[in-house]
Amino acid sequence: MLSYAGRVASPKPQLIATRVGGFGGIDGLVSYIRERGITHLVDATHPFAAQMSAHAAAAAAQTGIALIALTRPAWTPQAGDAWHHVADLDAAVAALDGAPRRVMLALGRMHVDAFAAQPQHHYLLRFVDGGGDAVPLPPHDLVIDRGPFDVAGDTRLMREHRIDLVVCKNAGGSGAAAKLGAARALGLPVIMIDRPALPPRTEVHNPRAVLAWLDHGADRGV
Repeated sequence: MLSYAGRVASPKPQLIATRVGGFGGIDGLVSYIRERGITHLVDATHPFAAQMSAHAAAAAAQTGIALIALTRPAWTPQAGDAWHHVADLDAAVAALDGAPRRVMLALGRMHVDAFAAQPQHHYLLRFVDGGGDAVPLPPHDLVIDRGPFDVAGDTRLMREHRIDLVVCKNAGGSGAAAKLGAARALGLPVIMIDRPALPPRTEVHNPRAVLAWLDHGADRGV
């Protein structure tokens, strides 16, 4: 069973059964595991979904089932990068204090509201889908697009919108890394929000490693 958080209106179709939405906290996830006879839990949430990861670890411990986390290795700065590391979203908002700039918020839809506290800037937003509530930001530009993106395209986007600064989370992986290459090519600073602390658990970085973990000791009857 593949569980979506429900943040995207039109998720990509999958070849296995899916569900959408939360479980109702740790107790709800424990109940779901027991009712469905779940034996293995794969935490493949976003690196910043700290609450869901904590709930998964707690529920696995309570039910005694096996847990593994599929994560993307964090990005690390390369030669030519100008990153300013901040601990969380509030610190990223505070880091924008000062003169007006043209800022690309590469954060998705969830957290952009917080940047209304810095209304002097012109913001560029990029969402996976449109619709939903109006964005409560000062004048801004909105691009609807779904990754993976490439450096050439993101470089062109930043030039077209005359971006001075990029704000993003350290999500890791290759699908969203193009903006970092574009910022490097254009000599733009990046406010990088570091990952939250997560519970200790077995982690792998490749879906094949998850399949090997699921298959370990399994009797396929062949």
